[in-house]
Amino acid sequence: MTDQIEIREAVRERYASAARQSLELADTSCCGSSCGCGDSSSDPVSSGLYDETETPFAGALAASLGCGNPTALTQLLPGQDVLDLGSGGGLDVLLSARRVAPGGTAYGLDMTDEMLELAERHRAEAGITNATFIKGTIEDVPLADASVDVVISNCVINLSTDKDAVLHEAYRVLRPGGHFAVSDIVLLRPLPAEYVSLVGLWTGCIAGALVDSDYLAKLEAAGFSDPSVQVTRMYTREDLEGLACTLPAGSLPDGTSPADAIAALEGAFASAFIRADKV
Repeated sequence: MTDQIEIREAVRERYASAARQSLELADTSCCGSSCGCGDSSSDPVSSGLYDETETPFAGALAASLGCGNPTALTQLLPGQDVLDLGSGGGLDVLLSARRVAPGGTAYGLDMTDEMLELAERHRAEAGITNATFIKGTIEDVPLADASVDVVISNCVINLSTDKDAVLHEAYRVLRPGGHFAVSDIVLLRPLPAEYVSLVGLWTGCIAGALVDSDYLAKLEAAGFSDPSVQVTRMYTREDLEGLACTLPAGSLPDGTSPADAIAALEGAFASAFIRADKV
């Protein structure tokens, strides 16, 4: 339990720091933007995910920390209610709110006060009135049973230390006939044991990820039907070299160099679309 609390607090602080930088008009990028490795246009995880001509929310787009575009995963219809798990700066909530209007609501759930403040600023700037941001954790969603039609998320579930709870909560809040449609980081093979528990890698979206087959099994165990994983972006050695600078100093095992870490992680993870249904 102590390790889980430590990881959650490390994740909270890293994303709070990214939100503070964005609130101060500094650059951010996915999963470690606070390290100063460059802006989102060059980040191999977060770049090129949205059609900017269809994404008019410039501030929210600049602050997006995602690894995919979950709003492209499933059709959203007027009158539907949508929940974004770990909504961050609010981009996917705002895009969803526009699509479910009139009559629908897009909810954004985040545990970080700074991200909630940033999302509210973006909502006001966009003039969106059917988006609601709420504080809470994705392991204990503060919404009633069967209260939404679609659950989305963008590079967040991998950060949770209790993914079974997250998936059960997603299933609980979905209405019958609802859809689970998230972007996430998945492992294509298990990581070496020495990398799994590193807090720095958890906050950087790698070591917290599930092996793709385990993701499918956990979705089925939560009650979902027809789960699928579709890899959308593989990462090259050059990409990993760029990501290496996001690791906090001293986060690697003793005697392990960034080159060692890159060799261990090459071909091990990818961005993916994960879909499932609630019958």
